[in-house]
Amino acid sequence: MRKCLALLLCLGFLMPGATGLCEPRKMDLDFSLTAPKEASHRSYLGLETQDPFLLNQIQTKILIIEIFSMYCPICQREAADVNKVFELIQKDPKLKNKIRLIGIGAGNSAYEVNFFKETYQVEFPLFSDTKFIIHKKIGEVGTPYFIGLKPNKEQGLEIFYSQSGEITDPEKFIETLVDASGLKL
Repeated sequence: MRKCLALLLCLGFLMPGATGLCEPRKMDLDFSLTAPKEASHRSYLGLETQDPFLLNQIQTKILIIEIFSMYCPICQREAADVNKVFELIQKDPKLKNKIRLIGIGAGNSAYEVNFFKETYQVEFPLFSDTKFIIHKKIGEVGTPYFIGLKPNKEQGLEIFYSQSGEITDPEKFIETLVDASGLKL
C-alpha cells in the first residue's frame, strides 16, 4: 500500500510545467533526523554525536535538501545529476566546506533509502521519512524537490530557494543556488 501511495504521489507531479524554480515557501523545518550511522557522514554534516539532530546543527553556509522517493522515476533518472552536484561541490575548494547536501526519502523506509543509495551510488547522507512526517511538515511537495537553506540569526534557518522537478544542469544549479543565497562563498 505504501509503495502504491508513494508512486501515486510521484506521478501526480509529472505534469508539464511542474519543473523549475518556485517561490521560496513557508515550511515547518522543526523536525529532527536520526544521525547517520556512517562516521564519514556525521563528519560531513559536522555532527559530533550519534543522537538525533536538527537541521540547524549541520555545520554549513548553505544546506541543500533533496526530497526524493525511491519509486519516483524522475528521482531515479536524475540521481546521476544530483550525484554530479555533490561531486562538483566536493571538488571546489571554495564550496566544499560551505555547502552540504542531504536527501530525505518521502515515504521511504530505511531499507528503501539504502536500496536507492546503493543502486544510484549516492555518496551524501540520505534519510528515511517512512511515515511522511517530514513530508507533511514541508507542505507535501512532489518529488524531486530541492530546498536551499541558509543560517539566519533570528529564524535559525531561512529558506532562500526551492525548486520542483529535476536538475537539468548541475553546474548551473549550483551557480543559481549560490547566487540566490546572497552569500559570498
